[in-house]
Amino acid sequence: MSENSIRLTQYSHGAGCGCKISPKVLETILHSEQAKFVDPNLLVGNETRDDAAVYDLGNGTSVISTTDFFMPIVDNPFDFGRIAATNAISDIFAMGGKPIMAIAILGWPINKLSPEIAREVTEGGRYACRQAGIALAGGHSIDAPEPIFGLAVTGIVPTERVKKKQYRTSRMQTVPDETAGDRRSYHG
Repeated sequence: MSENSIRLTQYSHGAGCGCKISPKVLETILHSEQAKFVDPNLLVGNETRDDAAVYDLGNGTSVISTTDFFMPIVDNPFDFGRIAATNAISDIFAMGGKPIMAIAILGWPINKLSPEIAREVTEGGRYACRQAGIALAGGHSIDAPEPIFGLAVTGIVPTERVKKKQYRTSRMQTVPDETAGDRRSYHG
């Protein structure tokens, strides 16, 4: 199959976040009989269902950590990588923070799609990272039955400026950037 005719969405059984596990099923998965470890410095954890976890370093700064990945929602490999990376990076901004680095998450059906197409996906991710002013500092990859891509992103925020989901309003401003409107394609 030529790279110009590739339709990434044909390799995805769901569309992007449409592949998420339902909240009810996720509650069953995450339920534990073990005693919960309580860390007073963990300001935002999984019980709040927020965009990211937040850990207070005790010096006025908190670390924000998130991971977000999904299957292709568009056919263009570069755009898929760019959109997936931008989605992950946006979780840091949603919490009021500044992203400082990212690590890639790549699952790729090696016997179905060429490594060159995976490279285009990661190039889209690198592009989004550059637009956010952060390095794509590494990552992890596996041979998978369906393509997935995303990032684990680390950010920082002054502790008093953490924005939790329960306190955000629909009137919050969205800050546009070049990433959202760019439609570059390596297929010309």
